Amino acid sequence: MERKVYYDKLQYNEGNILIAATANGLCYVGSPDEGFEELEKRFPGARFQENTAVLKPFMDEMAEYLEGSRTTFSMSFDVKGTPFQEAVWAALKEIPYGKTCTYTEVAEKVGKPSAVRAVGTAIGANPVLITVPCHRVIGKNGKITGYRGGIAMKQQLLELETR
Repeated sequence: MERKVYYDKLQYNEGNILIAATANGLCYVGSPDEGFEELEKRFPGARFQENTAVLKPFMDEMAEYLEGSRTTFSMSFDVKGTPFQEAVWAALKEIPYGKTCTYTEVAEKVGKPSAVRAVGTAIGANPVLITVPCHRVIGKNGKITGYRGGIAMKQQLLELETR
């Protein structure tokens, strides 16, 4: 059966963030000004439909978060990964708003303390930026490290959460 993916763009700073959902929930949050090709790569063979009405509840929550009036998300998700990736993503959701943790701490949370690099790879594969808060993970030395949305976006999100 063909998968239907609805999408729309959310205004972010001077750019746009592509957001997509299926009938089951949010399935993708892109990087600022990332092209549609990335969405197509993540969902090969899917049928895509721009649909503001379907995306409105997701976009409303994202806009509230980006404005600083929302600290948690109540939306449903439709994300699939390996069992390890899903464990890492679940651990990310447990990081409180305004707090950070290290890759090592996430590895310990998922019961794989020596798998720090694998944790980093799983975090990088997170398809729903912001809503599964991979931006809250920093290096052991306290430095802001890689982020699919870019270091500037990660810094902005962390600053938003500490206001």
